[in-house]
Amino acid sequence: MTKYSVVGKSLPRTDDPLRATGRALFASDYSIPGMLFGKILRSHYPHAKILNIDSEKAERLSGVKKIITGKDTIGVKYGFVGLFPQTFDEFALAIDKVRYIGDEVAAVAATSEDIAEEALDLIEVEYEELPAVFDPIEAMKPGAPKIHDHAQNNISFMLEREFGNVDKAFREADYVREDEFVTQPVDHVPLELHAALANYDDSGKLTLWSTTQSPYYLHKQLELTLGLKESQIRVIKPYLGGGFGDRVDMSSYDFCAALLSIKTGKPVKIMGTREEEFSFSRRRHPMRVYLKSGAKRDGTISVSHFRIISDTGAYNSTGVLAINIPLAPVTTTYNIPNLKYEGFQVYSNNQVSGAMRGHSVPQVHFAIDSQLDLIAEELGIDPVEIRLKNARKERETTVLGTKIASCGLTRCLNRSREIMDWGNKWGNLKEGKGMGIGTMSFASGASFNFFGSTSSFSAATVRLLDDGTATLLTGASDIGQGSDGTLAQIAAEELGVHLNDIRVVSADTELTPVDYGSYSSRVTMFAGNAVKNAAADAKNQLLEVVAKKLEANIDDLEARDRKIYVKGTPEKGMSFTDAILATQTVNKGMPVIGKGFYDPPPFNFVTSEGDISPAFSFGSYFAEVEVDRETGIIEVKCITAAHDCGKAINPIRVEGQLEGSVQMGLGYALSEHSVTVKGMVLNPSFLDYKFPTALDMPKVTSVIVEEYDPAGPFGAKESGEGTTIPVAPAIVNAIYNATGLRMKELPVTPDKILKAMKGKKSKRRC
Repeated sequence: MTKYSVVGKSLPRTDDPLRATGRALFASDYSIPGMLFGKILRSHYPHAKILNIDSEKAERLSGVKKIITGKDTIGVKYGFVGLFPQTFDEFALAIDKVRYIGDEVAAVAATSEDIAEEALDLIEVEYEELPAVFDPIEAMKPGAPKIHDHAQNNISFMLEREFGNVDKAFREADYVREDEFVTQPVDHVPLELHAALANYDDSGKLTLWSTTQSPYYLHKQLELTLGLKESQIRVIKPYLGGGFGDRVDMSSYDFCAALLSIKTGKPVKIMGTREEEFSFSRRRHPMRVYLKSGAKRDGTISVSHFRIISDTGAYNSTGVLAINIPLAPVTTTYNIPNLKYEGFQVYSNNQVSGAMRGHSVPQVHFAIDSQLDLIAEELGIDPVEIRLKNARKERETTVLGTKIASCGLTRCLNRSREIMDWGNKWGNLKEGKGMGIGTMSFASGASFNFFGSTSSFSAATVRLLDDGTATLLTGASDIGQGSDGTLAQIAAEELGVHLNDIRVVSADTELTPVDYGSYSSRVTMFAGNAVKNAAADAKNQLLEVVAKKLEANIDDLEARDRKIYVKGTPEKGMSFTDAILATQTVNKGMPVIGKGFYDPPPFNFVTSEGDISPAFSFGSYFAEVEVDRETGIIEVKCITAAHDCGKAINPIRVEGQLEGSVQMGLGYALSEHSVTVKGMVLNPSFLDYKFPTALDMPKVTSVIVEEYDPAGPFGAKESGEGTTIPVAPAIVNAIYNATGLRMKELPVTPDKILKAMKGKKSKRRC
């Protein structure tokens, strides 16, 4: 096994002191002299025509500098994925009508926040209220209120795929069962609120500091909606207090701050509130998942039929991806030779749904793992054994044609089973106590370019300085997950220097190479490979010069511990610093700059042909719970989280991701619910939105399973989004084991437990 100097070490981030002391600057911390403050007026109606907007009274208010409406925009619709015209369905400011409570109608720039807030109350909007629909099932029916003219039966996107011979497989199955599962809308709850500071200067250049996790993508959306050239926009991502997918889209704060700055010629800053964050930002797609599966008597799953109805809310956002993405994990986690997949993304007059950690896979895997337990029980098979029997193996090809190079799912299951003492505990726990399993697979970055451009998926440059250090420029976004540190470790390992020799400049569209952001768990695979290639390019420039000076073969040289020397003979070589100086001398003073990029194997998003991702992570979580039959209160005692992340670049950071995923999955399973009635969110505060705190956390045992993958930098795969997926099914399966109550709707709250107990006599599963 290769021994690394930097990769594989649990090293702290070089900027940790800045974060710990409060010196790290976030978007809301920035200010510019003469700055104005913005506020956004939103619709109070879920569905209505805009007949007139009268801002005259507001404009007369002292301190108000500018009010913008849809008429001040260039009237261009935008969306997330440029591959399908219908995905561009949203105006940055509403023009013809509003489609949900919170739709942006106008924005104000004033000399203070209070004045801007007061001005909103003075803007008079005349509406013609329209019939609204809030249930996606109702929205699909003939005669339902039409939300967008282009969408028949309010279906924004539909995906139908069939592999193998599904009908024959169901006829030949020894056992068939059908179930329906329901998941709720939840909020991302990042600690940092949305914020944007825009400055349009006299040269016609717009600079935007934003709480974005995709600066280059935001840059593209601003180009489109403002009608500016690429060279006229600079997007900077400062430190970011969490994203989880909510910061992928261009926000109304970004656009309105930018346009107000253009109209006033002054810097404009807009910050959201916690209530706005809960009520008007993107949320996780609520879904109904119908699942029919057929199996042999020995538990081998031979066929599955998925029918998914997803509520995208008033606009698509990332909806096209949300209905496409589950197709890969349902075929990569388990070997299902015959598959029918139907996905419906449906408009409603609810809050817009968008990307959230795991991006629609947690919903579908909740159904998969719940039904697997039901099948196992009916066939008299241990839940672990039925998963091992159907688990994906390395060097297999799925029915989609996706090639699986590495797969540690079996290792994850066996390690989790061993740590949880499953063999002794399963079926022997006291009444009210139970154990359950959840599994997952997830892409290490999506292999399709959302923009249809010829630019690379990720690029990087590494400049070597004459003091022996290096500056890494990457467009990748550190949103709190520590990607700057991970990329620095990759660069340091490839160059043969120490971690503190690397300085990272990231996520600035003016300075850093292209990278389309932190989503789809792509950073380690895509940006990591680009960085490794850039560092290798810079290193090779040194090796060529050093080889001549040492009269050695370049293939016999090694870069390690700040030196370049002949392998096996460390004393025959020179320091890294001297190698840089020598190379600069040979090149007449030109700096040593390495360039690298990464493009994955091609994938056709329209036909689903090719490899949707270069590699997949795998995992299994085992949970132990205790249910109080008198109160219905559920306590998760412990969770063992085993995750195949390929080579762990920084193990302690992977463990942090696993622990964070348990917190997020715990809330998804048991408490979090964006309660919405007729399009209005009723619990838009920390007081009423019940997410788990540190006091609610169970004991978490993190297990890193390293299955080297040839596609990843030093064999690494993802450990970001996929880690959330197994939590909810593991907990819900454990609840069934403890109570005999099969809960098919999330979240599983105490009142639902008590109601289920009253509704039927539960039997304890064993």
